[in-house]
Amino acid sequence: MRDTTTTAAVQRLGERWIRELARPGRGGFVCSPAGLWLALAAAAAGARTETAAELRTLLGVAGPGAAAVVTDAAREWERTEALNVATRVWSRLTIRQEYKDALPDIAFGPVDQDEIDAWVCERTGGLIERLPMELDGVSFALVNALALKALWETPFEVNRTREAPFTDDAGRTRPAATMHASVPVRDAWTVAGAHVVELRCRTERGAAAPARIRLVLGEPGAGAAQVLPAAWASGEERAPLDADEVTVAVPRFTLRTNIQVDDQLPALGVRRATTMALADFSGLSRQPVCISDVVQEAVLKVAEEGVEAAAITVVALRTAVARRGRHIAFDRPFGIVVLDGSSDVPLFAGWQADIPAYED
Repeated sequence: MRDTTTTAAVQRLGERWIRELARPGRGGFVCSPAGLWLALAAAAAGARTETAAELRTLLGVAGPGAAAVVTDAAREWERTEALNVATRVWSRLTIRQEYKDALPDIAFGPVDQDEIDAWVCERTGGLIERLPMELDGVSFALVNALALKALWETPFEVNRTREAPFTDDAGRTRPAATMHASVPVRDAWTVAGAHVVELRCRTERGAAAPARIRLVLGEPGAGAAQVLPAAWASGEERAPLDADEVTVAVPRFTLRTNIQVDDQLPALGVRRATTMALADFSGLSRQPVCISDVVQEAVLKVAEEGVEAAAITVVALRTAVARRGRHIAFDRPFGIVVLDGSSDVPLFAGWQADIPAYED
């Protein structure tokens, strides 16, 4: 799969996932489509048969070929200046060596919650202090970290930051600390009625390409599912602004969201991979496992000097748990009590001491 195909796959996943996150009543959020794609695709490298087909429909890749695509994508994205990408696996399973060999950039180790929390904090520069879930009963945890810390090419002037009204999606208006600046006309355009403004990040001469930050403002009443994809719309979909100068007013803000992604997986078409009787991850381990949890915590901070962002995505698998059953046979003297409907008043009490008989 070429990088352009991977890019399209992540965009499609992002659009579908954002539709679920943006359902009425859920409010604001921040998420990482790239982080979710990397984590799920790395796990999907161990999927086989119908499970692989199901995940391939969502991710564009699955099965043995997914590992190379995941590795190439992570390496390519890490060429973005100030972006760090890392994935690790902590496991109680015996993992197939061929699965490990196919993912050379991923380290594997035994489950250790303290070690994982320390890794998460280090990889996100402290923006996320610990893993966003406990691993009790988890057999396999694949954890992806994305972290970015970038400075604006032209910082907002602190002395121009002042309170300005902000109206939320419920129609309430409150003052918010708001930054003000001018941007080049070439860095603003429209896509299907939405305004897109690119805030350029600083880069050293000869360094890797910087991250590109785009703010997207839809028409009044437009929701996230309609507006956010305008940020990655192709050049053919963009219309230049009819203006000689562009100024922006941007709130200074922090967004933090913890998302239980497995709640949304059925809507994304993933059911077999999460069902123990149906899941096939035999390319990952000989032990039967299924996806039990997919959790992402993401944070995004925008201020006068620049932007910070981090996301931790966990794909957790569990093994089949032997059912602990107890059979109780009333095959010797036993009692029966009938209680009233609202308290423990014994309306009837019986004791069956003889061989039971039933009267028609």
